Amino acid sequence: MVAFAAVKAGRSSHFLIAAASGAALATLAALFASGCKSCEGSGTTDPVDSGHAQPTSLTPEQAKQTLAKVGNDTITLGDYAAALEHMDQFDRLRYQSVERRKELLDEMITVQLLANEATAKGYDKDPVAQQEMRAILRDSMLAEARKNAPTPADVPESEVRAWFDAHRAEYKDPERRRVSVIVVRDEATAREALAAAKKSPSSAQWGELVRAKSLDPQARANVPVDLVGDIGIVSPPGDLRGENSRVPEEVRVAAFEIPELGGIADKVVGSKGKYFVVRLTQKLAPHERTYAEAERSIRVKLAQDKLRAREDELIAELRKSVKVEIDEQALATVKVDMGDGGGPASAADAGSSAEAGR
Repeated sequence: MVAFAAVKAGRSSHFLIAAASGAALATLAALFASGCKSCEGSGTTDPVDSGHAQPTSLTPEQAKQTLAKVGNDTITLGDYAAALEHMDQFDRLRYQSVERRKELLDEMITVQLLANEATAKGYDKDPVAQQEMRAILRDSMLAEARKNAPTPADVPESEVRAWFDAHRAEYKDPERRRVSVIVVRDEATAREALAAAKKSPSSAQWGELVRAKSLDPQARANVPVDLVGDIGIVSPPGDLRGENSRVPEEVRVAAFEIPELGGIADKVVGSKGKYFVVRLTQKLAPHERTYAEAERSIRVKLAQDKLRAREDELIAELRKSVKVEIDEQALATVKVDMGDGGGPASAADAGSSAEAGR
């Protein structure tokens, strides 16, 4: 039977639904009603929660009831319940009417028909299809390992406070600075832009200069003139938490040498073949977060750590029970050619590289 976790309704279909018994339809209506009740509640959701409904209570007999037949396959009430349960609460609300519930069943039939035809044509033997199926099975096993994992609210207060006390340095935020730049290709042009910036110190004048001189595509973004050239916020050099991929390290250093807000770095800054004129546009004062400010994020982190520990334990047990052998020599022959477009090489390219290395 095809898994219906990813089924979406709303697409028209010309396939007929097989007649379902009155008892099955009545049970389906009750199932949906109970599913809607699971949507109700406080409205709060923890980040580690799945967002899906808890499994609806069906007796084994109810779960086996046939809703539709597709050739030699059947779609049962249990299959339909599983499709509903894998939706988030907002998607489930779409299926309050009989017509919409029939649309969902119709879509499940469509999925079954297409899956059967794909199997008949051998698509299930395709390496990509097999990899995707393995990924689905992997996720199912990991979901099983996560069952009954503690939520952030379940983490004991003592653990949260102990973690906070042991990592206080991480909650001391240093001064951070927002940077705006003009980017050019050569130093001479950069010097000219620097001289012009020194003569026109206002935010609006700086923005117009960035639009006129900078090579950065963002310089022509549709933003207020005083935000033109902005490349984000950084912490002092050496602070790993304050790294910003858009800000070269040399620019970061220069930004923290500018003494006043709105000031321009005295020198042109070179980095990786480009030249920057740097302006300081904002200062954020140092701040030490209190336990109350940090508590929620710590609870989420510790809950996620416990969840990952369960997953790691499962994988470790599997590795103990199954012999894994790796051909390091064959692996070393695989080459990934990024090509002109920056994308990875195809599987055929990788395979031919491996073959050539034997």
